[in-house]
Amino acid sequence: MKTFKRLLSYAKPLKGFIPTYVLLSLLYSFFGVFNLVLFIPLLQILFQKNTVPEVLVEPVFQYSIEYLKESFYYKFYLLIETQGESSALLAVCGIMVLAVFSSNVFLYLGQRILGKLNAIAITKLREEAFNKIISLHLGFFSGEKKGDLISRLTTDIQQAEDSIQFSFRMLLREPFMVIFSFGALFYIHPQLSLFTLIVLPVSGALIGVISRKLRKSSKMGQESQSHVLSLIDESISGLRVVKAFNGEGYINRKFKHHNNYYRRILQTIVNLRELASPISQFMGVIVVSVILIYGGNKILDAQEIGGSTLTGESFLAFIVIFAMLLQPLKDISRAISYVQRGLASADRVFHVIDQKTKIFDKKNPNILETFSDKIELKNVVFQYEKEGAKILNKIDLVIPKGKTIALVGPSGGGKSTLIDLIPRFHDPIKGSIEIDGVNIKDYSLFSLREQMGIVTQESILFNDTVKNNIAFGIGASDEDIEKAARIANAHNFIVNLDKGYNTSIGDRGNNLSGGQRQRLTIARAVLANPPILLLDEATSALDSESEHLVQEALNNLMKNRTSIIIAHRLSTIQSADEIIVLDKGEIAERGTHDELMSSKGIYFKLQEMQSH
Repeated sequence: MKTFKRLLSYAKPLKGFIPTYVLLSLLYSFFGVFNLVLFIPLLQILFQKNTVPEVLVEPVFQYSIEYLKESFYYKFYLLIETQGESSALLAVCGIMVLAVFSSNVFLYLGQRILGKLNAIAITKLREEAFNKIISLHLGFFSGEKKGDLISRLTTDIQQAEDSIQFSFRMLLREPFMVIFSFGALFYIHPQLSLFTLIVLPVSGALIGVISRKLRKSSKMGQESQSHVLSLIDESISGLRVVKAFNGEGYINRKFKHHNNYYRRILQTIVNLRELASPISQFMGVIVVSVILIYGGNKILDAQEIGGSTLTGESFLAFIVIFAMLLQPLKDISRAISYVQRGLASADRVFHVIDQKTKIFDKKNPNILETFSDKIELKNVVFQYEKEGAKILNKIDLVIPKGKTIALVGPSGGGKSTLIDLIPRFHDPIKGSIEIDGVNIKDYSLFSLREQMGIVTQESILFNDTVKNNIAFGIGASDEDIEKAARIANAHNFIVNLDKGYNTSIGDRGNNLSGGQRQRLTIARAVLANPPILLLDEATSALDSESEHLVQEALNNLMKNRTSIIIAHRLSTIQSADEIIVLDKGEIAERGTHDELMSSKGIYFKLQEMQSH
């Protein structure tokens, strides 16, 4: 119930939807049942002769159902007497057609209201879930599969959408049809109607058991589907490696295993979901059969039932209405199964929404308008898990404005982690990082990151045009974009593309070469014009020709800026103002290129390895 209430909260304000939907549902149910009640006079015309009483007396007005009934029959018999049975038959059929038309019009209008409510709720839910994912710290994603997150934003939200739709039908539409139908049944014959109530508690208890099992299975099904989506994403992203190592067979077997497991769970879900409807229908048919046997025999014997006589036409109308009553009962049982599956999916979506963002702005943060002095790391310690090994330990480092600092060292030494701490992708567990003497936690994240440009080893591009990738997150003119591209050595290859700056570069920029992709990311950084640059092995994955072009672009980019560089090729950072050698999370050496070479330590050995 808690999950259901929370799901409905996304459709607020409900007062703009529910009263109208309830009214339309009432009208739909009334005209639907009213249409069936008209079977009685219709059957009287068809099966009885000389039904018109000798004396027709117009009933006296009063506030009662009896008055409405007597008035209808007065008009009905008057029509037979004055116009004949054929005209009366035509009139009743016309009223039935009008009632069915009205019922379906109100059903359609109600569905429009429900569709709008559903769309608003699901749009808000999807936006909140997406915004939460975008706002979460990077450490969250190290323990999550991308396919699982995609599943929560797509399939799970789709299931939640079904839950809202079916829950409103179950709570605010079908019950009215049930109430009106039972009202008509009790009006026709109260005693016989009491007997029909046996179908509700028995089928309700059985459906309740099924629903509990269904919700558990649905949660397992969504988790299994997320594994399948993750494997698909990994396989497509790493298809080059799969083919290079002849891994198609292994991947196919792995996919088959996960896919078959998902199939088995899905089959269980389908079996449980489809079981509820036949149970309710079967119980209803049993009751109908008993009513037919019991009531039919009494009519044939001309006996009273419960102190009143049941006419043949009333009995047939009773059977028709009860048979029609089975459909809303069947829809309610079906809705329960969809609601349970949707609530299981909603729980998975809310799990993401409820994640605590570890990197956030303090209340009333400072705004870092300009970078004017230095970046300083004071006794910085970082580790990903409480029990894990320290990635960085007691790092003390001062980076003056306008200087270039290079980070080198063996893999796993903590170089990338140190760079990630400066824009607050992570926060240190001890120590502090200050810019211009102020802890970066005291600045707003937006103003902090606005002062920084980042170029990583992997070129992060989007399935969009060249122009939009360069101007990502920045409002810029075509002239500014072109100027940035020229500085990044990208303009010449861009103008040779099919549509120039308006060329779509494909998923992750796959329509471009590695060097071209990297130059676009540099152009993006140039356009942002940040005073601080963070370069994480920006040329390590490139061939010699591309590296030369990219390195030239980087040199253009670093002019008059404060730069922190992680270098794979040590020849590119020999002119750095200071080189920091990180080993096992600690600063092992520091100094200029000449100083470190003369000390013949780790840096010297790394240079020797690359020169051979």
